[in-house]
Amino acid sequence: MPDFHFTKREPIYEGWSDDRKYCATAEPEEGRSQGTKYFLRISPMSQYDRKQTEFRMMEKAAALGIPMCMPLAFGVCEEGVYSVQSWIEGTGAEEAVPMLPDSGQYACGLEAGRILRRLHSIPLTEEREAGAALEDWETRFNRKMDTKIRKYRECPIQYPGGEAFIRYIGENRHLLKDRPQTCQHGDYHIGNMMLDESGQLYVIDFNRFDIGDPWEEFNRIVWCAQASPLFASGMVNGYFEGHVPEEFWRLLALYISSNTLSSIYWAVPFGQKEIDTMLRQAAEVLQWYDNMRNIVPSWYFQGYYLQYIDGIPYKLKCPFDFSFLRKYGRVFQVYDDQDSGNICFGIERDGERYFVKFAGAPTERGTGTAREAVERLREAWPVYRDLRHGSLIELVEAEEIGGGFALVFRWAQGDCMGRMYPAAHRRFMALPTENRLQVFGDILRFLEHTASRGYVAIDFYDGSILYDFDKGKTTVCDIDFFRRQPCVNDMGRMWGSSRFQAPEEYRLGAAIDEVTNVYTAGAFAFALFGGYGRTPDSWQLGEGLFAVAAKAVEEDRSLRQQSLRQFREEWDNALSGLYASGRPGDTVLGRCQGIPGEPGPQEGERQMLRAHGGRELPAGMRVRRGRLGCRDCCIQETGKGLN
Repeated sequence: MPDFHFTKREPIYEGWSDDRKYCATAEPEEGRSQGTKYFLRISPMSQYDRKQTEFRMMEKAAALGIPMCMPLAFGVCEEGVYSVQSWIEGTGAEEAVPMLPDSGQYACGLEAGRILRRLHSIPLTEEREAGAALEDWETRFNRKMDTKIRKYRECPIQYPGGEAFIRYIGENRHLLKDRPQTCQHGDYHIGNMMLDESGQLYVIDFNRFDIGDPWEEFNRIVWCAQASPLFASGMVNGYFEGHVPEEFWRLLALYISSNTLSSIYWAVPFGQKEIDTMLRQAAEVLQWYDNMRNIVPSWYFQGYYLQYIDGIPYKLKCPFDFSFLRKYGRVFQVYDDQDSGNICFGIERDGERYFVKFAGAPTERGTGTAREAVERLREAWPVYRDLRHGSLIELVEAEEIGGGFALVFRWAQGDCMGRMYPAAHRRFMALPTENRLQVFGDILRFLEHTASRGYVAIDFYDGSILYDFDKGKTTVCDIDFFRRQPCVNDMGRMWGSSRFQAPEEYRLGAAIDEVTNVYTAGAFAFALFGGYGRTPDSWQLGEGLFAVAAKAVEEDRSLRQQSLRQFREEWDNALSGLYASGRPGDTVLGRCQGIPGEPGPQEGERQMLRAHGGRELPAGMRVRRGRLGCRDCCIQETGKGLN
């Protein structure tokens, strides 16, 4: 490798090829402390011709502007045939894409489909050197399917219902007649793609390149659909620019049937884990296609109308002009999954960040009309003014703009507890119990504040809560539907998540009041400490706390705590009782003030301990220093002592 002097090689073990792969770091250039990373691939000498053709194909793909590991050098060394490619810093798309919002998953799929269409435009010419003279596709693929059927029947393991694949193949072989052939990536699916830190999609691993029907390249879309149906749908729609011919679906079902048959006997040498994977996958395919009776798989979605602003995709029902947002700055994030009719933007200007909530656009998930959404957001404006609070997102201004209405807030950093943002939700729910107790305390205090100001919380759910992991701060970010007391259910089924709604929020004419919000508090307790389940088996705290939460979510209003203050007092008492019988090293609850005669807390530890919601310990309780210092103290009941 004359042009590269690598100082470090880190092996890469992912993938199924026999090639040796490395993240190779070159010597630093003058004036730089770190060397450049490259992707190094070394193959046996016997593969020289194929690897040379592969490298030439990669050069042609790179010339088309395909986002990929750029081919930089090819040759022979003592270890075999090598290729050096640019290094992509990012995350595997199979992991990253499902964590994106719906519009982001679909947009990535669109890009994957468009990339594939460009790949299929590479002329065959030199790539035909990889094999003999090009055989017509019908003959070639029929022979391949015959072999797969034979090996499948010889395999000791077969799919329940697998004959449906063979039947479909037999009924649709005629579709192969006169199919064109192009260059193929050969293994095009979400597992061979990456997202870099900016969200750009890259295609990797061209080592199985081939020549064949361009539509056969979709046979591995099964992996895409399992990871993200929206991505898979976008991939099809992007390839065909939204106009998918019926013949494609018929051929895709044929190619998937063929590929699925071969998967089981391929898996056998790799052991039970791979066998089980293929059995599950085949069952899922049969379900998608109703045992191969339908030609369009059930995961397919015809798509969103996508717009982009500052490079970020978002979905709408139809086009809308958001140029007015330039007044506020540059958009760095879009939230388009709300059913309220609002669409929200994270915007940066002069180093300051803002959260802009806008009503008046034809949002994809919005119910009702844009005019109704505007009226609702106008009505929310005074709610944010009246309920100003340390935990509530700060309102900056409100204005008529862009043919609609906007509320502008200071940006609140944090991850959302809501399930509509899967990555943030998982991180939130993985918080230590101490932090979740802090969040719950913050929620309780805000609900009490709401009641004290003569309001009742409506549509208050996990999607309304943010948590800043760096600062340990909870922010309430969405109170649009809170109402002044007295309040009566005038809708039947009111706004909100069913996981957090009290029975009276479904009954027309029912009173909606503080007792309703006691139910809300109990629902939050079960979400945070029961994984949304309401059984003792899923509950993560003690029996006393479970009883308090269960009482709060009683169907019968009269059996609940009759005020948020009563709920909080019962909760605090049960919490104190739990830790009174705790062990040294348990999470401390209360204000750490030290104990006379014992070493006091360090200056940096003189703070309210979060879990008890900022209140003093109950009478008769004191804090004893624990083995890990102030944050890991236990509570000791006076006169009893703990071992």
